[in-house]
Amino acid sequence: MDLGLTVGDELERIGAADPRYDFLELSIGDGFLPPESIDRDRLETALDGRELYVHLPFDQPVVTHVPELNEAIREYQTRLLSWAGDVGARKAVLHGTTADRDDVGLRDGFTEQLAGIVTAGDRTGVEVVVENVGHQHHGVQLSVLGEAAREVGASVCFDVGHAYMEAGNDGIKRFLRSHGDRITHLHVHDARRRGDTHIPVGAGEIDYDIVSEQLSGFDRSVAVEVFTDDAALLWDSGRRVRDLLIPE
Repeated sequence: MDLGLTVGDELERIGAADPRYDFLELSIGDGFLPPESIDRDRLETALDGRELYVHLPFDQPVVTHVPELNEAIREYQTRLLSWAGDVGARKAVLHGTTADRDDVGLRDGFTEQLAGIVTAGDRTGVEVVVENVGHQHHGVQLSVLGEAAREVGASVCFDVGHAYMEAGNDGIKRFLRSHGDRITHLHVHDARRRGDTHIPVGAGEIDYDIVSEQLSGFDRSVAVEVFTDDAALLWDSGRRVRDLLIPE
């Protein structure tokens, strides 16, 4: 199992990250960190031999009601994926969003757009993993995301905390039972239903034993996404999940 850390859009956090992480996940584009502004030598120095993953724009919907906008979205994501492939990124996380999550008419469009973006990633050697954000206003529901990913053969980035905020521990179990085979990347943190999220694993209400039971032996990638700069807390969250998924 590869254990990594999300670092937002700050190159400084890559260089400061614990060297024991296997990869760092960097947010690019859409008001965060324009790829063309990144000095590649500086990026390579900061990585210091670790793998690079990227997170595609947070607020960019995958699909809208306007065909011309949808085409532009695919072109923009393709440009970002081309840059990611050029710098050797292995995976790219894509938020599963639509312009209106309650409009069932957009579901087919979401699936079509997802297929195009995944194909663009394949062409550049980057695995696109679609992330569940159904707890947010524009995020597609867990069941819709799972079905769309299965239909187009897309990999899933399963964010455990987001799933809990959307559907609780039962929702986590249902998704893992139905679509666990599509998951190749995890975002791990803890959460409380009162609104706290992205807190250290063990500090919230998520039953990580469910994740362990459903994904036992998970040997893909796991990114710690805890909102703190405390290196010990970050590493402890990753260690806890690693020990649950791959016990000695």
